[in-house]
Amino acid sequence: MEKIITLNKSNIDKEHICCAISDKKCRESYEAKKEWLKNEFENNYIFRRIDARAKVFIEYGPAEKAWVPIEAPNYLVINCFWVSGKYKRNGYGKELLRLAIEDARSQNKNGLVTVAGMKKFHFMSDTKWLIKQGFEITQDHPSGFCLLTIKLEQFAKEPQFKDSVISGSIESGKGLVAYYSNRCPFAEYHVKNSLTATAGKRNIPLKTVKFTTMEQAQSSPTPATIFSLFYNGEFITTDISVCMDSRFDKIFKKEKNISF
Repeated sequence: MEKIITLNKSNIDKEHICCAISDKKCRESYEAKKEWLKNEFENNYIFRRIDARAKVFIEYGPAEKAWVPIEAPNYLVINCFWVSGKYKRNGYGKELLRLAIEDARSQNKNGLVTVAGMKKFHFMSDTKWLIKQGFEITQDHPSGFCLLTIKLEQFAKEPQFKDSVISGSIESGKGLVAYYSNRCPFAEYHVKNSLTATAGKRNIPLKTVKFTTMEQAQSSPTPATIFSLFYNGEFITTDISVCMDSRFDKIFKKEKNISF
């Protein structure tokens, strides 16, 4: 097994952050994610990955400082958690999760929680796998999201979605609304460039909303603050590839049976 390292302010400039490693067009977004991480390290945020050029990593931090619209007092929130390619089924996911649980215990946390999908959502953790590791669905959501929780304190209050996301829809006119943040090195480039071009080609009105502060993200109308796309007020997907012309129509047809 490859060594697992922890990124921090002293080494992040010389270390990669797994996603968009060699994607030159996303370079600006990649650096924006690094800056986001630097700021979050001040809030006791943790980024661990294997010491290799691969997408094998976990990110988490205190729920009170998390960029997601949930109430989870004294929990750790897992954000991105990814084991890809040849590293799957080699124990890396279990080891990264063990380290996170160990941190939660050492900090006397009530447990860990993450936003996921009732089915597997793009750019979110694998719900079935986490349930096998002891997580439970403690709340579901009209758009298909859920909160997965593993308690370390039996009588602790269960995490909940904030009121801002309860309806599952947004108030908007006709067209697309994309919410995103610098939590992902792909999001900003594809929203600003790919989605803008894709919507323009189809003459679909587009509004983009970037979460630039923790407070904005915690008041989000969508549980997925990395990237969420809505159409005519209805949630469509967390899949950033929908921004690209080659994927847009396929995803709308698959998710909502909508054709343009």
